[in-house]
Amino acid sequence: MAEKSSKPNTSKPNKVEVIKSSSDYLRGGIAEGLAKAAGGFDEQNVQLLKFHGVYQQENRDERQAARAAQAAATTNGAEDGVPAARAEKEHSFMLRTRLPGGHLTAAQYLVHDAIADRFANGTLRITTRQCFQFHGLLKGDLQTTLRELNETLITSLAACGDVVRNVICCPAPLHEPIRTQIEAVTRTISDHLLPQTRAYHELWLDGEKLYDGEKAAEDEPIYGKSYLPRKFKIAIAYPGDNCVDVYTQDIGLVAIADGSTLLGFNVLVGGGMGMNHTKADTFPRLGDPLGFITPDQVVAVVEQIVMIQRDYGNRTDRKQARMKYLIHNWGIERFRSELEARLGRPLQPFRAMLPLQNELHLGWQEQGDGRWFLGLSVENGRVADTDKRRLKSGLRAVVQVFQPGVRLTPNHDLLLTDILPEQRAAVEALLRSYGVHVAEPLSNIQLFSMACVALPTCGLAVAEAERALPQLVDELEQAAARLGLADERISVRMTGCPNGCARPYVADVAFVGRSADQYLLLVGGQSNGTRLNTAYKDLVHRHDLVAEVTALFDHFRQERRGAESFGDFCLRVGVDALRARADRYLAARSDDTSKQPTAKEQRYAGHSLPT
Repeated sequence: MAEKSSKPNTSKPNKVEVIKSSSDYLRGGIAEGLAKAAGGFDEQNVQLLKFHGVYQQENRDERQAARAAQAAATTNGAEDGVPAARAEKEHSFMLRTRLPGGHLTAAQYLVHDAIADRFANGTLRITTRQCFQFHGLLKGDLQTTLRELNETLITSLAACGDVVRNVICCPAPLHEPIRTQIEAVTRTISDHLLPQTRAYHELWLDGEKLYDGEKAAEDEPIYGKSYLPRKFKIAIAYPGDNCVDVYTQDIGLVAIADGSTLLGFNVLVGGGMGMNHTKADTFPRLGDPLGFITPDQVVAVVEQIVMIQRDYGNRTDRKQARMKYLIHNWGIERFRSELEARLGRPLQPFRAMLPLQNELHLGWQEQGDGRWFLGLSVENGRVADTDKRRLKSGLRAVVQVFQPGVRLTPNHDLLLTDILPEQRAAVEALLRSYGVHVAEPLSNIQLFSMACVALPTCGLAVAEAERALPQLVDELEQAAARLGLADERISVRMTGCPNGCARPYVADVAFVGRSADQYLLLVGGQSNGTRLNTAYKDLVHRHDLVAEVTALFDHFRQERRGAESFGDFCLRVGVDALRARADRYLAARSDDTSKQPTAKEQRYAGHSLPT
């Protein structure tokens, strides 16, 4: 058996580590901040709120107007000889709920829907971790919101923060023994790794029980007083189905089966999407194969992996604190040896797997128990009402009338489950009355597109994402159709910063925010999530993104080999050759259209161009 690794890192901890270790198990001064009617929370408690599922934010669309008003007030005050009072920053809050595997009952869905209207901005945002987010909550409504969620056994504890976040798995509600076991493992891991502190209950629920079987422990046997160095993500993939993007997780478990028997799981470790544009030692990374484990070994193995990261993860530099950097620095063999030493036994070798695909689980599908589920595509995960498509109201009506189960997908879509065959027509008719058409034809580019929230609420965003991608997708759809590529499975993902919340670094095409309206364009990933893409062009203006990708589509159309995918084509040709060919294409197009209105100008003729 391998010897234990060197002692844990004892370098000076960063300021967030100090905040966590002195927080009295995540209490800090949150209660005092809640008691103050005005203003937000200070920096220390903003960090601690994340562990409770809460982010303090502001609406950045209103920032410039507020600054202008402040400047005017300051000027007027100076003219009167009296300094103007400084305007109080307008804080609001994002709240994320923890939903293992994305499962909700009808009652749990309806409580989310009602809270969105009563306390938030009237929308629900599905995340790529199968959670719901509320945006625009006020401080005075946080406690009421969390209590109402708790009444239906929903928590936001550990939906954010330096802990194991929501554990995700394939959401398809097919009645198969393997899926049932995977869902049970997902719930077991989630419950086992939930923080044990009573702070959440004291602050938000007055000590009420969170769920049946809760432990009333005050210490943290897995996390310790300082919890983990950074966030930690776990996903479980069904054989052949990578809708969870299993290679991008800190721990990825891929189910291995023999017919209808679950043999166990291949374990991947060290995946992660975030990076920093200006720091070369930060990067996205895919997980490494670690070994094979049987179902009865899952909890012990996952727990020890988490504890290795707890003990050895970087607590000095938060940009190096994810487990992917520990494994990058150690190497997978050293990491495996450390794990085996802790377990007291070796892992079995990694086993052969079925080829993976990113299955979306959309449309009507039989569950295998005489009932059906309906998968609905939700653009960028935003459940909202618009003039033409009242999705939020339509879903509420269907859930109220038919009481289906609800599941959220890692591609931020939504499934309505357990629908009787005789109810299908009525479900469709009710949705149609709200402008939601089940059979609405959507392009592959639309179906496989994702964007993070970004502006105006995310404090990390440097560029648009969710509000910009729909227009870009519309234009890319048109370009692909003109070139005869409408049936190609091409994934497009967009984020407002390099942290990678929409998992852009495995997409065929990715737009990653660099600065206001400027993006890093990456190409050559795979829609099945098993390959990283490559930086293609930097600082591309938002209005030039479609032209750049169209040039690549044209090159692909002319020079692909057989059934080669777009990502495989980009990988084979290489970014230097792609760039040279695309630049010639764009130069020729510029000469041909220099005196003609652009496609964008034609599309928005008579209207203000979107900003």
